Amino acid sequence: MSFVIVLVVVGFFALVAMKLFPMYSEYFNLKGVMEEYAAQPNSASIPPAQMHTDLNRRFGIAYVDSVEKEHIKIIREGGVSKLNIAYEVRVPLFGNLDVVGKFDNTVDLTGQAASD
Repeated sequence: MSFVIVLVVVGFFALVAMKLFPMYSEYFNLKGVMEEYAAQPNSASIPPAQMHTDLNRRFGIAYVDSVEKEHIKIIREGGVSKLNIAYEVRVPLFGNLDVVGKFDNTVDLTGQAASD
């Protein structure tokens, strides 16, 4: 009986991990795309329409499907341009329970690679 209980607990956590992994994998792909885009020369001077087109093409290559045009914001303040993407992913867990992930990332459009 204790083996069955352990198996159920392990199975539940495996199910949660299988549901969460694609959300976080997509987010880390998104962060990589944003950092690469921000590092390209003159990224701050690209018109917003062209920026949306370029990002959508890169998202397709990186398998980022959850980001829509309305999630992408270009913030210009004090001569500094920033790219912000904030979105939410809802994945059904089981029954009427969902797992919700809220993601928000901002990069400076400086034309230089980010240093960590």
